[in-house]
Amino acid sequence: MQIATNNNAKYMWIDGLKVKLEGEKNILDVIRKTGINLPTFCYHSSLSTYGACRMCVVEDERGSVMAACSTLPRDGMSIRTNTKKLLKHRRMIMELLLANHCRDCTTCAENKDCELRALASRLGITSVRFDDCRPVRPVDASSPSIIRDPGKCILCGDCVRVCAEVQGMGVLDFAHRGADIVVTPAFHKPISETNCVSCGQCSAVCPTAALTIKDETQLVWDALMDPDKRVVCQMAPAVRVALGEEFGLEAGSLVTGRTFAALNRMGFDFVYDTSLSADLTVVEEANEFTKRLEDGGPFPMFTSCCPAWVKFVEEKHPDLLDNISTCKSPMQMLGAVSRKYWEKPKFKDKETIMVAVMPCTAKKAEAARAEFIHNGKRDVDIVITTQELACMIKEAGIDLPNLPPESPDMPFGLASGSGLLFGVTGGVTEAVIRKCVGEKTSEALQSISYCGVRGLEGIKEAVVELGDKELRIAVVHGLANADALIKQMKAGQIYYDFVEVMACPGGCIVGAGQPVMKNMEIREKRAESIYDADGIAQLKYSDENPQVSAIYEDIRPKDIHHLLHVEYPQKERDA
Repeated sequence: MQIATNNNAKYMWIDGLKVKLEGEKNILDVIRKTGINLPTFCYHSSLSTYGACRMCVVEDERGSVMAACSTLPRDGMSIRTNTKKLLKHRRMIMELLLANHCRDCTTCAENKDCELRALASRLGITSVRFDDCRPVRPVDASSPSIIRDPGKCILCGDCVRVCAEVQGMGVLDFAHRGADIVVTPAFHKPISETNCVSCGQCSAVCPTAALTIKDETQLVWDALMDPDKRVVCQMAPAVRVALGEEFGLEAGSLVTGRTFAALNRMGFDFVYDTSLSADLTVVEEANEFTKRLEDGGPFPMFTSCCPAWVKFVEEKHPDLLDNISTCKSPMQMLGAVSRKYWEKPKFKDKETIMVAVMPCTAKKAEAARAEFIHNGKRDVDIVITTQELACMIKEAGIDLPNLPPESPDMPFGLASGSGLLFGVTGGVTEAVIRKCVGEKTSEALQSISYCGVRGLEGIKEAVVELGDKELRIAVVHGLANADALIKQMKAGQIYYDFVEVMACPGGCIVGAGQPVMKNMEIREKRAESIYDADGIAQLKYSDENPQVSAIYEDIRPKDIHHLLHVEYPQKERDA
């Protein structure tokens, strides 16, 4: 049998194996295609190539050593990935990294996920010959969302690039030279004194514990074990499609009922679903958008669910604050509405503590904002992330994968598919379109889902007909993408009526509080799971949710704006 060949095809050799080149941007991608997992610290496919850690070095036929991540593949090239020279090289780099790294591994926040520890074990590093001569630098715990420990930084630059390239903020950068080089905010300021938006994406890419989520689990345990406190919990839509990964389940596994069961076992008195208040947000946001159409603007109307995005506008585009929807985020809506419920005279026997389980680190900062504190009391007292919840479930000895599912509690436990969609980029827009269009048929649902708001592209556009009007809509995730879009709008190059913005690439399913993603396929599986949850939901439209109707009946008309909307103070706009 004769095998046809393509004379124009290009090949290179990896450890003697002939591999076809298919447009890979570097040797590293070609190597990984063959099933070889070269170690890396500073390489992320979604970020620019930095080539600092030198762990991915390879050797060519002449004995030259080069970094695979920053070397272009060439036709006829032959490289080896595992030689005596390379092994010695990698071990030396690892030993030097460990020499400049604190070694409190047993109590480190990243103990189970630390890439430095895992790679040291893989390379057989059992001792370090060199002393740590670096000065001890203080831990920065000033941020409400993340903690920065310079003593655990290995200078890979991942946080620097994700902050600048994906989020467009540039809060962190390298300072000084040689042995004195550090990653730090400008002028060594605490993070709280910078323009950080608390998105936490720096902690999501950090391979060590130099940047970690601020842990508030002990506050929750203290509340749960206090007999004089009633502890109420709400869970965001995106948590249910990622939590299972911390317990060995396949990425995207839907663990909604089992998570509610775990929360009940942990001792929460009442467990609610934030997807219900997402339904409230849809109704309020759609009404606000309709009112703006009648009044002639201001346009575009930006969504307000993402606190990192709101903070981004305050820092970089304060002139657009009037364009942001006045709706509170679903977390803050449910915090305000449920607190009003529990402040009724018949419930005065205990103090009510509101806990929110969120995929997002910026929610910690949002809960602490002055706009959401009334009479000295937060609407949401404590925010923990999906990662923190997983730690608590494990600490309690609860076997999440084998728990029988349970449902959330009433009166704040019933949600529509529209509310569930808030977990993924484009979901808020799709839910608002469902409400505004008004046609409630399966054909209309399918038409909306295919209008262009779904997908994981950084910027998506759609055109929707509403009555005799044609509305231009944009969906953007990643703050650098949002910044680019805003600059085009301000320059008059494009126009939109409605724009959804999420700070994290992919939306809440990839929030910094979620289990760390090992590859981009996990993001796709989480998104698919959100859409599957919407698909099996009996209610599809937020305004059909009877619990939403019941909430409106229980709220006096004059209190609706106070409970469900927020006005940002003028002093922040001037800043």
